[in-house]
Amino acid sequence: MAIYDLTFYYLLLFLAISNASTTQFYKPRLSTLVRTILRDPEVVSETLSDDFQTFYYTQTLDHFNYKPESYKTFQQRYVINFKYWGGSNAGAPIFAYMGAEAPLDDDLEGIGFLNDNAPRFNALQVYIEHRFYGESIPAGSFEEAINNSSIRGYFNSAQALADYAEVLRHVKENLSAESSPIIVIGGSYGGMLASWFRLKYPHIALGALASSAPILYFEDITPQNGYYSIVTKDFKEASENCYETIRKSWSEIDRVASEANGLAFLSNKFKTCAKLNNSSELKDYLDTMYTVAAQYNHPPNYPVTMVCGGIDGASEGNDTLSRIFSGVVGYIGNRSCYDTSVYSRPTETSVGWAWQRCSEMVMPIGRDNTTMFPPELFDLETFIKDCSSKYGVSPRPYWVTTYYGGHDIKLILRRFASNIIFSNGLRDPYSSGGVLEDISATVLAIATKNGSHCLDILPADETDPLWLIEQREKEVTIIEGWIKEYYADLAEMKQ
Repeated sequence: MAIYDLTFYYLLLFLAISNASTTQFYKPRLSTLVRTILRDPEVVSETLSDDFQTFYYTQTLDHFNYKPESYKTFQQRYVINFKYWGGSNAGAPIFAYMGAEAPLDDDLEGIGFLNDNAPRFNALQVYIEHRFYGESIPAGSFEEAINNSSIRGYFNSAQALADYAEVLRHVKENLSAESSPIIVIGGSYGGMLASWFRLKYPHIALGALASSAPILYFEDITPQNGYYSIVTKDFKEASENCYETIRKSWSEIDRVASEANGLAFLSNKFKTCAKLNNSSELKDYLDTMYTVAAQYNHPPNYPVTMVCGGIDGASEGNDTLSRIFSGVVGYIGNRSCYDTSVYSRPTETSVGWAWQRCSEMVMPIGRDNTTMFPPELFDLETFIKDCSSKYGVSPRPYWVTTYYGGHDIKLILRRFASNIIFSNGLRDPYSSGGVLEDISATVLAIATKNGSHCLDILPADETDPLWLIEQREKEVTIIEGWIKEYYADLAEMKQ
């Protein structure tokens, strides 16, 4: 399919699943890397190191039924880096990355935890792509699979976890590495998968590092405005003036838009690449820019500070809209025009996640009048109605907590679970749905006051602050302890 045709298809599909009640679908996504949110699926990845070798596993379409169609197969991509592996004879460990709601390509070099620590552990690195993303498509192409109501039913987290179990068993058998312990690693939605994998497949994974995994953002466990409350807190702590300016700007945008030639004025003021059709286009753009800045508020640049630096240091005009535009420039830089559709442009990730959210990943993210954003409460009835009309099936808002748990998690996991690290940065809006306190001696929470989304599993850099270096070292030390105990148990069993 030509690039133009594929892009047009994505646009049609995105509009089809968004047109009736856009705000019910337009919510922050869980991508580990900020560039995944903006990624054009037709952009070719940068050249990878030769250390990464690509393989394909003949994967079962349906792991949980025995109908004839359940035995259909597809090719699932996984990538191995053998560079530092100590080998099967030494029982050297395996680090397995749980791919999430995106093609695997960016994660291979965008996720640094595996490659940074593999030399210390003599570890094999395995990266597995999530079904229905990238090259791991069950029905020829992404558009065919996502548009096929029968095939689309196999697009869920339980099937994905079973995929990972099969691939990891296959890797160990192929490499005669039955004694090699596996540590699974994931971030965001992938972090949820990593923690759930340890709970569901403890015979395959010795332990899990779940970075920025909001496993408690379901039903009423976490207040629905938790996400936007932290975004607001991030901006308010950066600058009270910045916070107040943003808070006041929404009504100002609506006021100007309602005037004669108001939309033209706003288009000119914000140098939009296309003329605005309504004020919501601009407000959605700014809303997402602020949440992305807060979610990925990584050092050394700290995007929230960049936005507020622009707002507070506005050189032209002291009115609210001029300051808001200066914040856009402070974050994105000087451009001839600003594309207000950049965050809403459909990609494989956004279209795929729309289905996942409308089936089982029902995260009730909303906001009341205590944040710096206009109130927009999550309404489950409307959400169910909209999803049903788009896909012909009703969401299952209670399935995640039924299948994986979540309620009374401290009590339940205290005796049941082991060897899971839940890491969070408290500036990450999704930390509001994360595990922030130790549950037991081996189910541990590591939280950093200044951390952001999945920061601990990104590549180490010489500019990293001391608190981040210490966080990563603490995680690695815990994993070393798990592996040491495993080897001791293994030796004892062989006696």
